[in-house]
Amino acid sequence: MAYGTTAKILGDTKTYKLSTNVKRFPLRDAGFIESKGGKFQLERSLDPYSPFNQGYKLKVAIQADMKNFKMVTLTANGMREVNIFKGNDNQGNIEQLEFIINDLKERKILEEV
Repeated sequence: MAYGTTAKILGDTKTYKLSTNVKRFPLRDAGFIESKGGKFQLERSLDPYSPFNQGYKLKVAIQADMKNFKMVTLTANGMREVNIFKGNDNQGNIEQLEFIINDLKERKILEEV
């Protein structure tokens, strides 16, 4: 998945963009880790019962210029993008994804398009 000004989770109907006022410190407060090159990355488990279980995860990466980003849901090993909206047994994962995204929206990191 390439970096862009907007991102959409595979299978989701909503599209997101970075807030125009996104700053470094709110990203760190939200759990993003800054790389040596200045990029910010967040990985969160989508397991509704324990963040330590191996399951699907959300990965959000923001470039150093704070203008482009990417957002994907991945398998436990992080090697393949997965559609968590397909199937009936993923309702807990979908709720966890919505919780994380709502947190990022409240912190003025993401905005819904």
